[in-house]
Amino acid sequence: MLIGYARVSTPEQNVDHQIDALTRAGVEPANIYIDHASGSRASRPELDKALASANRVGDQLVITRLDRLGRSVLHLVTLGAALQEQGVGLRVLEQSIDTTTAEGRAMFGMLSVLAEFQRELIIANTRDGLAAARARGRTGGRRRKLTPEQAAHAQELYDGHHHTVQQIGELLNVPRSTIYGYLNHTQNRSITTQTPASSLLPGTERSC
Repeated sequence: MLIGYARVSTPEQNVDHQIDALTRAGVEPANIYIDHASGSRASRPELDKALASANRVGDQLVITRLDRLGRSVLHLVTLGAALQEQGVGLRVLEQSIDTTTAEGRAMFGMLSVLAEFQRELIIANTRDGLAAARARGRTGGRRRKLTPEQAAHAQELYDGHHHTVQQIGELLNVPRSTIYGYLNHTQNRSITTQTPASSLLPGTERSC
């Protein structure tokens, strides 16, 4: 079954061109889920429904562009790996990506390299910032709030399944309870997997 997903950032934006492209690709209108939310917003209820519907081997999740689906490269790779684990394909119309084919898996797999690089940059930048603050004597009480950038970084690390909440808190120098307050726990966990992003690369053996 083909499951379509479309997203626009605000209710005022027109989603018709995405719907038209999805229907031309063979997606039934009843199987198209639409979110009105910014790309950085963690909670997207219609995406959760789409992912819950595309849960059988042979199903395909169809989108118009990659930026309609993921909040970041890391988020895209995590979703792609989870879908692949269930035998569900991902088809990106405008970028000609179809993970049911060897060529599509290879193209999407390139994102895993970028995701890992992004993850390492996040960790390195966070550690550098903490070290600089300590060097300037800023060693007072722990901060209780995160900046929007730090909150996004925490969510990306959490989605990547490489860090515990405790480890994320230590990286950002905040209590674990603070991290929990910023994480999106509404994401459909039935598709979440511990499969490393590198499993998207053709010929890579599963390490978990």
